[in-house]
Amino acid sequence: MKSPRGSVLLADDEEGILKTLGRALREEGHDVTATASASEAQRLLSERSFDVFVVDNRMPGRTGLEIIRDLAAAVPEGERPQVLMMTAHATVENAIEAMKLGAYDYLQKPFEVDELLVAVRRALEHQSLSRQNRYLLSEREEDFDHYGIVGSSRAVEELLRKIELVARAVHARSAQHEMPLIKVNCAAIPEALLESELFGHVKGAFTGAIYAKKGLFKLADKGTLFFDEIGNIPMETQAKLLRVIQEREFMRLGGIETVKVDVRVVAATNVDLRRAVEAGRFREDLYYRLNVIAVQLPPLRQRKEDVPALAQHFIDKYARENGKDVEGVTPEALQVLMDYDWPGNVRELENVIERGVVLTTGPMIGKELVPEQVRSSPGFFHIPPVSVPPEGINLREVIAGFERRIIESTLETTGGVQKDAARLLGLKPTTLNEMIKRHSIPLPRDRERRVNSIERDEASLSKPGA
Repeated sequence: MKSPRGSVLLADDEEGILKTLGRALREEGHDVTATASASEAQRLLSERSFDVFVVDNRMPGRTGLEIIRDLAAAVPEGERPQVLMMTAHATVENAIEAMKLGAYDYLQKPFEVDELLVAVRRALEHQSLSRQNRYLLSEREEDFDHYGIVGSSRAVEELLRKIELVARAVHARSAQHEMPLIKVNCAAIPEALLESELFGHVKGAFTGAIYAKKGLFKLADKGTLFFDEIGNIPMETQAKLLRVIQEREFMRLGGIETVKVDVRVVAATNVDLRRAVEAGRFREDLYYRLNVIAVQLPPLRQRKEDVPALAQHFIDKYARENGKDVEGVTPEALQVLMDYDWPGNVRELENVIERGVVLTTGPMIGKELVPEQVRSSPGFFHIPPVSVPPEGINLREVIAGFERRIIESTLETTGGVQKDAARLLGLKPTTLNEMIKRHSIPLPRDRERRVNSIERDEASLSKPGA
């Protein structure tokens, strides 16, 4: 584990000590600013921030203790550097007083250079832990609705505990900086454009590349890149992603220069990546590289006690977006939502609630506004016991009929958007499209057009003389 590096302000009126200590700190990798003047040290402290302030107590003009006292009065604790006072034996009492004012430690002269290096390292570690603690406390104090996760089930509570551990691990690297967070939805970017989005390209790399472009990895340098739906990344791009994670370098499309980056990767998916690896759709080495800290949320059907809170969350969200005064769902509608098994998980529930908010004319979403396949299917995948008749059955036809009903219900939920339906069913859009054609399933919009056509034909036939 590498020792922490930081910015150090060193103040001592003895030039020999100043040069010796400054050289040793720089050799350790610290950014050192040295001064032999107490007034200069005060000026520097007022103009910029330092991680550690090493100061001798006996200096012309002002003592180190006086500087520390002014620093404590003028700068909030969370913004002050960690202070190390250098003092002779006769002034140890002053060093103790300095520690009461917030100084981290003191060094009694004469001391070995290594003692200073160890003290600075410990002060930096203390600084890092203090900043992490303040950050996490501020997150708790703000109303972030559990990091945006809605629910109070045991599964969600356990998830939040894991996320806090992840937050500590992630923030340990970024406590001292304002780092960028870049998000990319892998399912929403066409495969042909994904590599350009991630890695960027040089001018002329492909048709339409009329100017050079920075990729998301470069934009997220020193920060975090969040991959949503990472299971949708094609195999060729997975190989390049693995190289970036392992080597911290990549080349832009059409480029020959290596670009260095320091990016942490966080990924989410509703695909079982372990099964995807076994099926040859996801690289095993990339899977293990990503699977350092895994946080898994059970499907909604296994934590139905979260349905009311989630439903209310989405009602509030879409009521604001649509400018409507919708307060909630009726008890009957809520019971329907609780009885359903939600094969599409939270996103399916969100679609149902958004539909209800848009269609309702009152303050409550009634049972009649819940899609038919949700109302009529207490358990979407519940199959009642089947008795095979003496004459037998055609198993393939039964399975095909069940498959057709699942696809029709999912298309109804997504309003006929095949890409969303494919995601809910865990299929590729092309695979779902083939299944729709095989079963001759009309999309909801097609059915609506067909019904309107039939109604027009009936109306024309009912006219006199028709």
